[in-house]
Amino acid sequence: MSIGGQELFNLLPAYYRLMDAQVAQSRNLLTAAETAQLAALQSTPPPLTAAQQAQVAALTAKASRGPLQSLMMLVAEQVAAVQQDLTQLYNDEFIETCAPWVIPYIGDLIGYQAVHGVAASVASPRAEVANTISFRRRKGTILVIEQLAHDVTGWGAHAVEFFKLLSDTQNMNHVRLDNCYAPDLRGWQPLAYMDTGFDATAHTVDVRRIAVERGRYNIQNVGIFLWSLNAYPLTGVPCVPAPAVTSGANPPSPCFRLNTLGCDMPLFNFPVPQGSAIAAAATPSNVPDYLTRHVLCQDIQSGAGAVYYGEGLSLALFVNGNLLSPYQIQVCDLSGNEGSWVNVPTSGSPYAAAVDPVLGRVCLPPLAAGSPAPTVSASYSYGFNGDMGGGPYPRNDQTTEAFAVQPGPDAVVTPFGQASPGTLLNALNAAISGISAGGAAALEITDNGIYQLGPGKTSGGAVIPLTLRIPAGATFEFRAADGCRPTIVLAGELKVGGGALSSLYLNGLIVTYASGGPAATRSLLHATGEAANLLGNLSLSHCTLVPGWNLGPGGTPTAAYAGKPTVFAETPGLRLTVSKSILGTMWVNGQVTANISDSIIDATDPTGVAYVMSTDKNGQTPTPGGPLSLSGCTVVGKVYSSLLSLVTNSVFWAGLSARDRAGSPPNWAAPVWACQQQDGCVRFSFVPSAAILPREYQCVVQAGGSPQPVFVSLRYGDPGYGKLSPNTDDTIRRGADDGGEMGGFHFVLAPLRETDLLTRVQEYIPVNLDFGIFYQT
Repeated sequence: MSIGGQELFNLLPAYYRLMDAQVAQSRNLLTAAETAQLAALQSTPPPLTAAQQAQVAALTAKASRGPLQSLMMLVAEQVAAVQQDLTQLYNDEFIETCAPWVIPYIGDLIGYQAVHGVAASVASPRAEVANTISFRRRKGTILVIEQLAHDVTGWGAHAVEFFKLLSDTQNMNHVRLDNCYAPDLRGWQPLAYMDTGFDATAHTVDVRRIAVERGRYNIQNVGIFLWSLNAYPLTGVPCVPAPAVTSGANPPSPCFRLNTLGCDMPLFNFPVPQGSAIAAAATPSNVPDYLTRHVLCQDIQSGAGAVYYGEGLSLALFVNGNLLSPYQIQVCDLSGNEGSWVNVPTSGSPYAAAVDPVLGRVCLPPLAAGSPAPTVSASYSYGFNGDMGGGPYPRNDQTTEAFAVQPGPDAVVTPFGQASPGTLLNALNAAISGISAGGAAALEITDNGIYQLGPGKTSGGAVIPLTLRIPAGATFEFRAADGCRPTIVLAGELKVGGGALSSLYLNGLIVTYASGGPAATRSLLHATGEAANLLGNLSLSHCTLVPGWNLGPGGTPTAAYAGKPTVFAETPGLRLTVSKSILGTMWVNGQVTANISDSIIDATDPTGVAYVMSTDKNGQTPTPGGPLSLSGCTVVGKVYSSLLSLVTNSVFWAGLSARDRAGSPPNWAAPVWACQQQDGCVRFSFVPSAAILPREYQCVVQAGGSPQPVFVSLRYGDPGYGKLSPNTDDTIRRGADDGGEMGGFHFVLAPLRETDLLTRVQEYIPVNLDFGIFYQT
């Protein structure tokens, strides 16, 4: 218990306390300034404020306090400091209450090894040391290894003891009835899960080393299976109509696709959490994996006990706003070309809808004559490698990221949704026109809807151009609400401009071009170059401007728009900023500065044009684009810039075609070409051979037999789009300046998560056992 100055003073003999009080009464112990302040406060008409009353109380107490009492107060302060130190010394004996500087010492006492802490669950050293103590009690068990894999990587994980899957003669004292030498071919599960983390089929022994991922099934082997793709849930998404299918003599069956871009897309399972402390091994429902037909079909047959189907789960279908029950849905293969899907429902079908989770297709039974066209929407999860290009993940956490416009006295945020009146273009122009002088405004889309944005008409029939013009000194943000991913379908070129010192921000949007839109459109987003346009800043964050403008039913870009830019920035003096976005070809004026980070620039072909100022109509005779900075980016296609100011942790996946090499001099001197080589720097990046660059540092140059990136997919729309395969050589996969991978998903830091897992598992693996890591996605 601490002792205050008054308590210490009261312990003195009464004689000394009386003498001290007499001294205080006979003298004014306040300074001249304090005396004047007290007099001014006492003469102030009541009522006094709380602060003034506190000042009067403090000055009055000091005036009535003698020098001995003041000395005792100073002594009491030092006693309190000593008591606080003693209390802290006691607290430092426990990890929950110790000072931050003590954490490494406690960790060293128990043999804790520090990790990079990329995943949120291992970002706190205090929690990690505390968990180490509890994990040591479970050391050597398979569940603690699964827990470590899940926590350290932040991905779906499952650990398997391979000796349980060996097809050997069993000990009669320990018979494993579920381990049969031959699989049960009457069920679909053995084949569906064979050679995955949930394989239950017996295997012959494999004596190759598991540490290098060559062998698996041996007595001393433990396998750690990882699902590194994430499942992102979307709710209330309108389904896109597809050509109706006619089966035999039946009327046409309405068909739909779940993907808002109108192409096929595999669905993912949104994992069921295992809890903070894993007490049971993971099952297929606990990991973010592809949702297969067999799995969904078996789940739907469970009805009310479904794990995958239902609101808040992996898939839910709505027809005319009503949720379909599991008993109304048939899971089947709806593959086939447009207008020729197989297994479509026929008239008299007992099901209200057929769904194919592998292709993301939905088909309804034929409609009765005169019936209105149904509206179909869905809630589902899609797979992707990281928080890029918009999605239902936090984009406004106020710590690492925040919206450009926050509600306030000079900033108005206007919500807009599918139920809002009027068109999106009118809502945008109304929000911009309402900006006060020098103020800010935002239009926020509050759902996952599909919005048409095209030239509109006034009540008098006049055409409203597809143009956004920001007032001078103002800031405007066109964004999706946190947790939403709307799709904007342009029916023409979106032109943007503004007055002096104006700024435009796009955040969380997917922008595509209307199928069959005018072929004469120059670009998707155009910062115009007329003299009246003085727009100062154009920022794209967490946006997708679909590479190739729009996608065909199979997911391939439409050939009619090949080579056309998604961003055309020709406003002199404009500062163009792109972060965590996916863009197609970019045309950037030489007087525009482009700064791009954690993004993918995709010309849809390595020989296509990714970044220039302009080309001729055949994509040749390029003019260099403005100064360019890249940090953690993947660029698919050729780059021609006046200056590469700084390129770091990036991948250029580019090459020259025979037509590029034609002419004298050739149309393209190099796949990556900077006019100024005396300025700028390219560091920790992968560059093609014969690239014309400024000075390089620790780069990997493409050459015959040299390492090169191995991408899971380079087609936008695939779950593994832009992701480096774990088989990529470590000079690239771990070649960034922080030991992470080069390219657009550098910010995921996947190799560092893997390193953390290796560090942790080596602490907990039983003696004489070996382990290997296997990526399932």
